[in-house]
Amino acid sequence: MDVDRASVEAAQAGDDDAIDALIRRYQVRIFNFARTLTANDSDAEDLAQETFARAFRSLSRFRGESSFKNWLYQIATNVGRTHFSRRARQAPVWERRVEADDIPESLVASRAPNVEDTAMRRQALVKALSTLSRDLRLPLVLHDVEGLEYQEIAAVLEVPIGTVMSRIFRARRRLRPLLADLVVRRHERREERS
Repeated sequence: MDVDRASVEAAQAGDDDAIDALIRRYQVRIFNFARTLTANDSDAEDLAQETFARAFRSLSRFRGESSFKNWLYQIATNVGRTHFSRRARQAPVWERRVEADDIPESLVASRAPNVEDTAMRRQALVKALSTLSRDLRLPLVLHDVEGLEYQEIAAVLEVPIGTVMSRIFRARRRLRPLLADLVVRRHERREERS
C-alpha cells in the first residue's frame, strides 16, 4: 500500500495543503538524488524543481500503479536525462574520471571526526560516484542511498530487475578501490573509541 495515497488523492482534488505535504516529504530526497546526478547544487535545485513541476502538472494522470515515491523518482530520472541531453556538448563534472590517488591524503588520515572531516568525506564520496557512468550510478544511489528495492528501481529506470542487480554489483566493485581508504580509516576510528 502506498503511504502517500490519501495525500495524492487530496492533491489530485486540488488540495494545496496536500501538495505542500508531498513536496515537504520528498524535497530533500529528490534534491539529494538530483545532486548525485549533477554533482552541482545549483543544477540539483533546478532538477528537483523541474521534477516537482512535472509531477504536479501530471498528477491527474497518476493512476497509482506504482507508489507515488517511485513515480516521483521516475520523473526525476527522466528530468535528469533531459538535462544531460541538453548539455551533451559540454563535459559535465560527473563524467570526469577520477583515480583513487585523487582523493586527498588528509581526507583519509584524519583521526578526529569533525564537520570539516565529514564534509571532505562527503565530497570524496561524491567525487567517487562521479567516476561511474550514469547507468551504474543511478541504480546504486536509488538502492543504497534512497532505499528503493530492486523491483522498484527496475520500474523507475524501465529496465529488467537482473540489469538493476548487475549494475549495482558493478558500481560497488568499481567504487570499492576508490573508497577503501575511507572505510579502513572509519573502522580504525571506531576501534580507537572502543
